[in-house]
Amino acid sequence: MSDPMVQQDLNERIKLIESMIAEGRRSTAHWSWIFVLWGVAYTVAIGWSQWGGHPGLAWPVTMVAAVILTVVLISLNHEERRETTLGRAIGSVWMALGVSMFLLFLALGITGRAGDVHIFVPVACGFLGMANAASGMLLKWKAQIACATGWWAASVAACFGTQQQAQFVFLAAILLCLIVFGIYGMILESRARRSRSGAVHA
Repeated sequence: MSDPMVQQDLNERIKLIESMIAEGRRSTAHWSWIFVLWGVAYTVAIGWSQWGGHPGLAWPVTMVAAVILTVVLISLNHEERRETTLGRAIGSVWMALGVSMFLLFLALGITGRAGDVHIFVPVACGFLGMANAASGMLLKWKAQIACATGWWAASVAACFGTQQQAQFVFLAAILLCLIVFGIYGMILESRARRSRSGAVHA
C-alpha cells in the first residue's frame, strides 16, 4: 500500500533534481559572456607576449585587467537570481579555477617562465579541462563535457611538437572551448530570455 507513495516521492525527487540541473545550465548560460571575455584576454596575452613590447608584462597586465573588467561587468550585470546548492557548487569550482589560474599566470608572467609553452600550456589546459568536466558532469551538459575533452586533448598535445605547435594548440582550444562555447551559451541565454518575455506578454 505504501508503494504508490514511495513511487510518487521518488518521482518528485527526480523532478527536483532535473529542475536544479536545468537551472544550473541556465545560470551557466547567463554567465557565459565570461568565457568569451577570458578567451579574448588569453588571446591578447599570447599575442602581446609573442609580438609586443615588454613581453614579461603581457600575462600580469592582461590578467589583472581581465579580473577588473570581469568584476565591473558582474556588478553592472547583477540581477537577483535564486541561489541553489548546485549553483553554489558550480560557482565554487569556477572561483577556485579563477584564483588558481590568476596566481599561476601572474607568477609565470612575472618570472618570465610563461614563455615555456611545453609547461605553461599543458598546465593551463589541464586546469580548464578539470573545471569544465566538473561543471559539465554536475549539469549533465554534453557541450561542456566536450569542452573538457578538448582542453584535455590540448593539454596532452601541447607536450609534443615544437613550441609554435603547442601555442597553436592552445589558441585553437581557446577559440573552441572558451570563445565558441561562450557564444553558444550567450545564444542559449538570449533564446531563454526571449522565451520568458514572450511567456510574460502572453
